[in-house]
Amino acid sequence: MDRVTNLASERAVVVFTLSSCCMCHTVTQLLADLSVNVLVHELDSDPRGKEMERALLKMRGSRGPPAVPAVFIGGRYIGGTNEVMSLHLGGELVPMLKRAGALWL
Repeated sequence: MDRVTNLASERAVVVFTLSSCCMCHTVTQLLADLSVNVLVHELDSDPRGKEMERALLKMRGSRGPPAVPAVFIGGRYIGGTNEVMSLHLGGELVPMLKRAGALWL
C-alpha cells in the first residue's frame, strides 16, 4: 500500500493500468485529450505489480473489481473508469484537475 501511495503522489495525476486493459487506455486517452500530463504506471511491467494490484483492490473497497484503471488526482484516489467518466460528464473533472495543478486552462 505504501508503494502505491508514494507513486500516486509523484505527479498531479497518476493512473495505474495494465497494458492489455482497454478501459485503462480509454481513461488515459481522455486525460491526454484534456492535455493532462499523466504518469501512467503499468502494473504488468512492475515486478511488484501484483502486490500493488491487491492494494488497489483494497482501496476500491465495496466498489469491487477491477483494480485498474486506478486514477489518483492530487494524490487522492478518485476511482476507476466509471468514477472518472461520471466526473467528466458532470463537469467536475476539469475543475478537479485545475485544483490539483494538472491543467492551466
